[in-house]
Amino acid sequence: MKAQPDYSIYLVTDDGCLQGRALIDCVREALEGGVTLVQYRAKTASSAEMYDEALQLKALCDSFNVPLIINDRLDIAMAVGAAGVHLGQDDLPCAAARRILGEDYLIGVSAHNPAEARAALLCGADYLGCGAVFGTATKADVKKLGTDGLAAICKAKELPYSGPNLLAAICWKKGLPVVGIGGVTADNYREVRAAGADGAAIVSGILAQPDIRATVRAIARVSQEFTK
Repeated sequence: MKAQPDYSIYLVTDDGCLQGRALIDCVREALEGGVTLVQYRAKTASSAEMYDEALQLKALCDSFNVPLIINDRLDIAMAVGAAGVHLGQDDLPCAAARRILGEDYLIGVSAHNPAEARAALLCGADYLGCGAVFGTATKADVKKLGTDGLAAICKAKELPYSGPNLLAAICWKKGLPVVGIGGVTADNYREVRAAGADGAAIVSGILAQPDIRATVRAIARVSQEFTK
């Protein structure tokens, strides 16, 4: 059965943020703080390394009843029994991934502009990752999306075809969870949720912090303001 995640505090891993700490320890602290979804991203690891680490993360996430998503690698996701995959625009197309995975896996798709968002909607994505909301240091080629006017566009009846307001515009689309990503921290998390997003995917804003647990708890307190 397909997982029904809480997208509110979505941790995305990046070994470059760990400052010498072990990934498994950092993710455990984040889960203890209240992270609701975890994506394992390891662009430079070998398949064997990814499999071993994903197995450890799957067991850890299971102990907190939090779903694990695997970035890009359908094979790793299936091998470890993860809840699903997240696909970028240069990864396997969503429709092809769905044919391989079937309906029981979650598929998230990154969208940086209206055309990509519409394509993901049509291909049956389970959620969208939209950004970079505040810019990002992890992907130099991704343009800043911005949040000006996002809350107003959430209430609009049409999806704009251009402009800086993609995140809020997509949030209006009924039934499709939207996660803001890119430069999100405890300080600006409220802005992403106020725009209408179901949550925020956070990388260095959690993993690069000296006290991961306390950082996530601070984000969780803000998240509670948007609980329906």
